Amino acid sequence: MAKGKAKGKKITLKIAKNSIRISFDGGRRLDLSKMGITTFPKCILKLADVDELDLSRNMLKKIPSSIQKFQKLRWLDLHSNQLEELPEAIGTLQNLFYLNICNNKLTTRNLPEDLNLLKNLRILNLGLNCLDSIPTSLGALKELNEIGLFDNALTTIPNSVKKLPKLKKLNAKRNPFPDSTKQEEHADSIERIETLYLVQEKDLCCSCLKMCQNERDKLNKLKNMTRSPSKKLSFPLLLTPNSSAKDNQEEWRVR
Repeated sequence: MAKGKAKGKKITLKIAKNSIRISFDGGRRLDLSKMGITTFPKCILKLADVDELDLSRNMLKKIPSSIQKFQKLRWLDLHSNQLEELPEAIGTLQNLFYLNICNNKLTTRNLPEDLNLLKNLRILNLGLNCLDSIPTSLGALKELNEIGLFDNALTTIPNSVKKLPKLKKLNAKRNPFPDSTKQEEHADSIERIETLYLVQEKDLCCSCLKMCQNERDKLNKLKNMTRSPSKKLSFPLLLTPNSSAKDNQEEWRVR
């Protein structure tokens, strides 16, 4: 068998063990990305105590229900495969805070309902799929900070998602929203989230809160002015989801 990234490469337990790395925070990461894998390697179930699992940029079409054995998993990257569905068992991964399933073939119908059980999820990337709607049940993910919905077939975003209390970044670019008015409505809703977040931020002292309010006043004034296309404005003190969204899809894919 040829070595390297051959298509349909068989992953042995030895290969998997040699692919474990220590992440920056001391966790154990099993990195099987870019290996040409076509089926989920059963042997890695013997390494189910890892903290991070990277199966991105392969040719996987299915993730088995046995993924539930990875109960310690905090970080799961499945982007850039050929996944058409996810198992309901993914909802059992209660420690998961990062889930990237960008650039697959997922449809709304095949999104597992149990995604809403991932109560500790902070980052969810659903971009570059075939979603025509977003389940309102995702509004149960109260800890969610970032969500990628770009490059799908969405015509609307449910209020339950737009009004998530801790949402800082929402990238919904390149979706067929009905018209500019609807897009403005989405933007307005997100701006209200940003305002609510700043007001309720318990760690802000009085001076910091005043500084943020002053910056927001400046932003409101600038909205009424014509922006120069060659000059990009920056407001580092503001947590504005739209302006913080990743323009470059690769940045979302390879977090």
